Amino acid sequence: MSNLAQFDSDFYQSNFTIDNQEHSGDDSNAYGNLYESRKQQAGEQPQPASFVPSEMLMSPELGIHFDHIWQKTWTVLNPMKPADGSIMNETDLTGPILFCVALGATLLLAGKVQFGYVYGMSAVGCLVIHALLNLMSSSGVSYGCVASVLGYCLLPMVILSGCAMFFSLQGTFGTVSSLVIIGWCSLSASKIFIAALHMEGQQLLVAYPCALLYGLFVLLTIF
Repeated sequence: MSNLAQFDSDFYQSNFTIDNQEHSGDDSNAYGNLYESRKQQAGEQPQPASFVPSEMLMSPELGIHFDHIWQKTWTVLNPMKPADGSIMNETDLTGPILFCVALGATLLLAGKVQFGYVYGMSAVGCLVIHALLNLMSSSGVSYGCVASVLGYCLLPMVILSGCAMFFSLQGTFGTVSSLVIIGWCSLSASKIFIAALHMEGQQLLVAYPCALLYGLFVLLTIF
């Protein structure tokens, strides 16, 4: 019986569990070391730089196209120059803001403190002409486009206001100059609107409300 008990104890005892645990611990350590080594290699590799298009590094990122601003300004200064409808249909307000500020500054230097009315009349005039153009045009026009065109066409008015700093415009010369400036501004604005909205044959109809608006600016400049 003692031999049988000794045989049973020898039969059931095994080192399989211990060895298996040891191999499992070794395998887990190996996988852990492999994971740590791959993690270190990934950390040492440089991260790919985010792609930034070259166009984003240029001025159009800010919405300012200096070439377009110059083309629009030259189109206003030369009423006989044909307008590019693709450029004039943009809602660019950089030039109009500069010209409005310049007009207010010249009025202030000329001793006219009512230059604040300029900005109020500009907003009201844009609303009225925007409504009229939407009624006359089949394609429609945005408020930003109307404000941009009317603002750019204020440039001749800035010239007249600059002249008011040096001499009075309440005589014959001032009256003639005012009529020339009104015609200049309204002709340039109507030319641009016709090109941008494809309203051929309606320039005189568009020029009439523009002339009324710029006539109010002339009254502020003279008186």
